[in-house]
Amino acid sequence: MIKRLLRCVGEYKTPAIITPLLILGESVIECLMPFIIANLINDIKAGCGLDDIVKKGVILFLLACLSLAFGAAAGFTSAKASAGFSKNLRRRVFEKTQEFSFENIDKFSSASLVTRMTTDIANVQMSFMMIIRTAIRSPLMLIFSIIMSTIMGGPLAMTFVVVVPLLVFGLIMVGKKALPAFRAVFKKYDKLNESIEENVAAMRTVKGFVREQHEKVKFGKASDDICRDFTRAERIVACNEPLMQFCLYFNMVFVMLIGSYLVITGRGETVDVGQLSAMLTYGVQVLMSLMMLSMIYVILTISVESMRRVDEVLCEESALKNPENPVYEVKDGSIEFENVSFKYSAAAEKFALADIDLSIKSGETVGIIGGTGSSKSTLIQLISRLYDTTVGSVKIGGIDVRDYDLVTLRDSVSVVLQKNVLFSGSIKDNLRWGNKNATDEEMIEACKLAQAHDFITSFPDGYDTMIEQGGTNVSGGQKQRLCIARALLKKPKILILDDSTSAVDTKTDAMIRRDFAEYIPETTKLIIAQRISSVEEADKIIVMDNGKITAIGTHDELLISSDIYREVYQQQTRGGQSNE
Repeated sequence: MIKRLLRCVGEYKTPAIITPLLILGESVIECLMPFIIANLINDIKAGCGLDDIVKKGVILFLLACLSLAFGAAAGFTSAKASAGFSKNLRRRVFEKTQEFSFENIDKFSSASLVTRMTTDIANVQMSFMMIIRTAIRSPLMLIFSIIMSTIMGGPLAMTFVVVVPLLVFGLIMVGKKALPAFRAVFKKYDKLNESIEENVAAMRTVKGFVREQHEKVKFGKASDDICRDFTRAERIVACNEPLMQFCLYFNMVFVMLIGSYLVITGRGETVDVGQLSAMLTYGVQVLMSLMMLSMIYVILTISVESMRRVDEVLCEESALKNPENPVYEVKDGSIEFENVSFKYSAAAEKFALADIDLSIKSGETVGIIGGTGSSKSTLIQLISRLYDTTVGSVKIGGIDVRDYDLVTLRDSVSVVLQKNVLFSGSIKDNLRWGNKNATDEEMIEACKLAQAHDFITSFPDGYDTMIEQGGTNVSGGQKQRLCIARALLKKPKILILDDSTSAVDTKTDAMIRRDFAEYIPETTKLIIAQRISSVEEADKIIVMDNGKITAIGTHDELLISSDIYREVYQQQTRGGQSNE
């Protein structure tokens, strides 16, 4: 896991390597200074002259400036390395999610992926900076200080034999208790973000049903739950501080009592004043180093779970992969389903689609009708290989979709969903998602086919009109027509309209279908609709129920042969209403 994460250091290896070297210089200097101070104290006690005092004072001043320079430089390089590492890691995770199939997205959930790319990577970045800076400095200071205190203090250094094991044992126990608590918190973070994402996306529904107070209460409960878990985890971690303070003051009291006793009784022959001063300084350095190590330990304890969650995304393999020798050309828009059955996960008990056999000729217009939950959308998702079939095969142009290059396949299939998305930017920017090199003339032509040109030109800025995030400044019908125009700019061999004219009036819907028949006759058109009027002129209509095809035929044929189709038709006509 660590190796995979460290690959993202990339071009920031130099500052990441320089930082520990600078920290090494800073640590050596800081450990030398108490030694020089101790000698100065002994020299003063022995009656040295002012020249010696000034000389050593200048040396101490220069060493302090040099230490400051090393520390400042290490701060700059560590910040650059950690920020760069975080940038590369976030980009790598984002690129990885772009490769995911719907099956992979369903596994993590979008809210969890957002948490991993924000909160978790921020924790990993903090850990990385601590590792290359503080985690290098603290052990070095600890080792140097213990060595120097042993040299300078002799028997007084025995205090560390008691203090250090006690502190290490305490830190291990704190980490053992804290890690499970933090792991539980991150899982709840995912659920909290999912609640926020759902609430913001459905804000109109929330306000329409006056459910703001309900959502506030629900969010408050989730937030309080995280607060309780975090408080529990932080309470465990907070034990570090009193433990550190105890060890620090124990060391100081021990050194002061025993050291003073040795200085007085031994008359400076066993331990002198300079050594006692150095021992106090080195003792503080040792304990401060251990305190910093404890802080690093706590942050790493928190970050280990974040690292695992980020690495989980990096290790995830897309459920859909290109074949070894993919086909890079789609001959035509013919579609064949051969004994297809599909379920969303291997653990699912029931197939979402079962025993689908279907043949559609290139250029045909095919309507798909069925009630909610009849798996109409699931059927068309197999065509552009958003999912792979569980049983059987789907062929386009006579070739199994699994044999195509994914980009080639999806460039040949345009799907317009009922709730398609517009992005912030101009209308032109949104249209060019279909073809980034589309000319103004091509965009106008596509918009005319989608019956979008007239309302676009009614805006003061025309095609340069800015669309707000999610297309909130255009109506539902306008958004659908813009999405249809965007799909047409791909010049696909197969065009799928998944209930994408539901917000469009019947007259405009009829005009769109008429233009499709006249101007893109070679494109295979699949129209999923709730309204019979949207599909009654299709070459054939597929009736679905409970994941199966129950009937196929023209409008007139299905009125005779299909009870489901006839019932829907009667409900949507005046005759059906009067019968009720």
